[in-house]
Amino acid sequence: MKILQAASEAFPFCKTGGLADVIGALSQKLGAAGHDVLLFLPKYRAVEAAQLRGGIAYSLDIPFGSGSVQVWLRYMQWRSVSVQFIDCPTLFDRDGIYGKDGRDHADNDLRFAVFSRAVLEGAKAMGFKPDIVHLHDWQAALAAAYLKKQYGRDPFFAQSASVLTVHNIAYQGAFPARSMLQAGFSRSDLRSAALGAGSAARYSFLKAGLACADWLTTVSPTYAREVQGRDNGQGMETVMRRRRSRLRGIVNGIDLDYWNPARDAFLPQRYSFGDLAGKTACKKAFLAECRLRGGERLPLVGMVARLDPQKGWDLAMKAMAPHLRRCRMVAIGEGDPRLAAAVSKWAARHRGVVHFHCGYSEDLAHRVYAASDMLLMPSRFEPCGLGQMIAMRYACVPVVARTGGLMDTVREDGPDADGFTAESGDARDFSRAVGRALQAWAGPGWKDRVQAGLRRDSSWDASVRRYLELFERAVSDRRAQAASGARA
Repeated sequence: MKILQAASEAFPFCKTGGLADVIGALSQKLGAAGHDVLLFLPKYRAVEAAQLRGGIAYSLDIPFGSGSVQVWLRYMQWRSVSVQFIDCPTLFDRDGIYGKDGRDHADNDLRFAVFSRAVLEGAKAMGFKPDIVHLHDWQAALAAAYLKKQYGRDPFFAQSASVLTVHNIAYQGAFPARSMLQAGFSRSDLRSAALGAGSAARYSFLKAGLACADWLTTVSPTYAREVQGRDNGQGMETVMRRRRSRLRGIVNGIDLDYWNPARDAFLPQRYSFGDLAGKTACKKAFLAECRLRGGERLPLVGMVARLDPQKGWDLAMKAMAPHLRRCRMVAIGEGDPRLAAAVSKWAARHRGVVHFHCGYSEDLAHRVYAASDMLLMPSRFEPCGLGQMIAMRYACVPVVARTGGLMDTVREDGPDADGFTAESGDARDFSRAVGRALQAWAGPGWKDRVQAGLRRDSSWDASVRRYLELFERAVSDRRAQAASGARA
């Protein structure tokens, strides 16, 4: 199949979180499976010029509102994937992918509406006629609406099926009505259910995509059920329930070659599943680096998460309070400045016992996973989560909230128990789960739990098979619709 992927970030080119890891790995796996994959990304300032070996491939005038916006397509071949960067300096050549200093860029509506339309115009300019247009989150979701409304009668896309994957429904791209009008949609479009009309004042790029895409996916089966309810639907539950027959939950995988302690260049000493001695060396080095005193004979608790209320940092601080004499803790994250200040102040009160690094670096994250005995994920909601799967790869036992993809990937009980779980949003219950983990650490069953995590298959193989099954069905449906002469 010809598969067009469009997203706002992908590792190793541009990254703010797990979305980038997913897009990079999924694209490569689809390409390695023999499919023709074309990945569209914005050309941010952070994308290094050295990565763009093909120079300017095309110069395009993108229809936008009553005029047009000039963009350039910059090409590179990345192993099995072709990558086209949408280069528009006025929109993307700036610090920060989505914003700066904790504030969104004021023109994100313009930036990602232009990106969404440029994806389709770019495919046409290249002659890449996709079987599947696979879009990710609100930043690319508007392409599904363009495909249905502006390109509905375009023979180039007559047999192209659209799939929109929701990685986090809390981020919706909500803007005033004028943003949709500027993007080229009419007032009658805004009033129609086909565009997922919001309130009179705010319209969501994500909701437009949810209403218009041929198929929808979320990044875990449990999350697919949760987003149909009021508690986790974030205002999108009605459209998700309406489209549930076209909704699938496919859990993410991780790149097992990249997240591999036996070959990880970031670690002071590598280790394998059969010989975990190197993990002890990683822990010793990290304790010294973070000046965590007396920690060699105690469990080390890690936390790697975006500084956002969703991730439960406040819950983690409350839950850990009664346990700090029994362990040491290291945490890293970036995001909300107020939350960063609160965590920094808390860590300062427990200097020598807790170390907090405000900011994210790839090498530091790897070393936290390798050094830690257990990883905290007290998320209030978690569409999938990658940290728990990465932790298991590094012989680190996850302690997680029972929500979303964490429920699909971590078990506390049974012969394959590989972690500890607690009620989502409940600091007391999470503290009890931490207590059970700390008690188990010194017992004979700890190694069994570690080994169960190491045996868990967190690869992309099963997930890619499920995506391809969905793509094949979507293509079949689209061809039947094209034969009948109507886009559903």
